[in-house]
Amino acid sequence: MILYKHSFIKTVLILLLVSVASSCRMSYTFRTASIDYDLTKTLFIGHFINQAPLVYPPLEQRFNEKMKDMFTRNTRLQLVQQNGDMEIEGEIVSYELTPLAVQEDAFASETRLTMTVRMRFRNNKIDVPEREETISANRTFSSNTVFDTVQDRLINELIDEVVDQIFNTTMANW
Repeated sequence: MILYKHSFIKTVLILLLVSVASSCRMSYTFRTASIDYDLTKTLFIGHFINQAPLVYPPLEQRFNEKMKDMFTRNTRLQLVQQNGDMEIEGEIVSYELTPLAVQEDAFASETRLTMTVRMRFRNNKIDVPEREETISANRTFSSNTVFDTVQDRLINELIDEVVDQIFNTTMANW
C-alpha cells in the first residue's frame, strides 16, 4: 500500500512537472553570426535616415548607434566608412500610431506604435544579388496612457527588435 502511494505521488508530480514545462513560453534571439572571417573582414553600415512622416528626433540617432553596437559586439567584422566586404544601408520609413480596439463610444482602448525600416544588404565577397527587406516591429499600449510617458521605453524595444531582425537576416548562413 505504501509503495502504491509513493508510485502514485511520483506519477502525479511528473505529470504536473511536464504540464508546467509544456505551458511555458520560450523566447530566444538568434545572435550567432555564421561568417567566413577568412573571406569577409569588413562591414559598412550606412546611416539610416528617418524618412517617416511622424518624426521623433532621438529615433534616428538611437537606431544608428544600436546597429553599430550590435554588429561590433556580435561579429569580428571591422566597421569601415566605405567599400566594406559587406554593406548594410537603408532608411526608417515609418513611425506611426494606430488606434486599436475601438469601443462603442468610438474611442480606441489601445494604440499601436509601429516602426518600419527598409534595409538593403550586399555581400561584395560572394556573387549573390543584393537583398532588400522591409522590417517592422510594433508595441501596443493603453490609450489611457500618455504617450510621452511610454515613448522612450517603446522606442528602445522597437529598435532592439528591428536591429535583431536585421542582424539575423544579414549575418546568418554566410
